[in-house]
Amino acid sequence: MRTNIKINRLFIGSGIKYGLFTLAFSSMLLACGKSNADADASGTFESTEVIVSAEATGEILSFNIQEGQSLTANELVGIIDTTQLYLRKQQIVYSKKSLLSRRPDIKKQIAALKQQIATAKTERRRFENLVKANAANQKQVDDINAQIAVLEKQLDAQQTTLVTGNQGINEDSESISLQIAQLEDQLHKCRIVSPITGTVLVKYAEMGEVAAPGKALFKIADINNMILRAYVTADQLTQLKIGQKVKVTSDFGKDKNREYAGTIAWISDKAEFTPKTIQTRDERANLVYAVKINVKNDGLLKIGMYGDVKFK
Repeated sequence: MRTNIKINRLFIGSGIKYGLFTLAFSSMLLACGKSNADADASGTFESTEVIVSAEATGEILSFNIQEGQSLTANELVGIIDTTQLYLRKQQIVYSKKSLLSRRPDIKKQIAALKQQIATAKTERRRFENLVKANAANQKQVDDINAQIAVLEKQLDAQQTTLVTGNQGINEDSESISLQIAQLEDQLHKCRIVSPITGTVLVKYAEMGEVAAPGKALFKIADINNMILRAYVTADQLTQLKIGQKVKVTSDFGKDKNREYAGTIAWISDKAEFTPKTIQTRDERANLVYAVKINVKNDGLLKIGMYGDVKFK
């Protein structure tokens, strides 16, 4: 009889423990289901990432950045060897100076002819006065007029030649100036700068390596301003518009969530198949629309972290 009582108590105790476990497990499932049901859409956080590549060829003379380091836009972070470019630029600069030194001074070149013409005109006036006084003949005046006409033609021809020569030198000088500007641009591209304000994610090169145009140097991302890429169904599109304020909830795991204010920045105009890692509110939907939501990061959000969004 006592044995039967012990067995019954054992079964009763086991039943109570099993019931409590089942109740707790069911409550946890309901809580998870409620959390998923509250969200209108889900997605992952991403950021604006930029891979900075070299624009010049040469040895990397300095490149002092570390992964995780914060940079500001247009901040100088490295230098590629500029010796050869600088020497070529100096060579062309001196070539331009030499070319311009051969440009003739038109005023000085024609000064002698102008003086001869002025002297001839003075003689003509003197002989015209003599002719009026019957002290000279008209032929002498005509000879001076012919001499002045020849000198004026020589002056015009010399001016034309000098102007044409100067124009050619000026055009050659402009061509050299363009070469100098090209080299200055190449020298400027030897500077390694950060295109945006952000955090260095990956460093691909080190000081002392040889860079080449297109070679990746580092990757930087603006993690202060995160983007939640979520997916919505077609019937949810009527609730959304650009600039709309929404509530974003991040998933830190182990039931740790944090709410953020978000703003819809972009809505795709093309449907796509639901990504395997994303579940929409309507799991039966095959086609969804991507939505980008801007979220200000407080330092806790990370790239690839999951998040939920509620539109209302």
